[in-house]
Amino acid sequence: QLQLVESGGGLVQPGGSLRISCAVSGFTLDYYAIGWFRQAPGKEREGVSCISSSDSSTNYAESVKGRFTISRDNAKNTVYLQMNSLKPEDTAVYYCAKGRDYYCSSLEYAYDWWGQGTQVTVSS
Repeated sequence: QLQLVESGGGLVQPGGSLRISCAVSGFTLDYYAIGWFRQAPGKEREGVSCISSSDSSTNYAESVKGRFTISRDNAKNTVYLQMNSLKPEDTAVYYCAKGRDYYCSSLEYAYDWWGQGTQVTVSS
């Protein structure tokens, strides 16, 4: 059974760092892209970052470029999102999702399986 489980969320002060993880099972990261999305209260879900399976190419939303880094460890079946210089506007529930194919996309329809989400709160 396919499963994606996010972890590592929590409360962090502005300017701080946090690394969230997405542990996958039931499929291999060798063949599918993984995306990170987030949804803040009262807002639509938006794409944050993604990593392809073929060449590990990555994409980032403009709002997180230079602050967030996505990576994967195929041996551990885990994808990470390192978040630095966090801002209050980064507060959201963060979801990881399995791509329908190997390529990276910021569009939700390109993903077919989702985790349950992990809460990230940036506040002093």
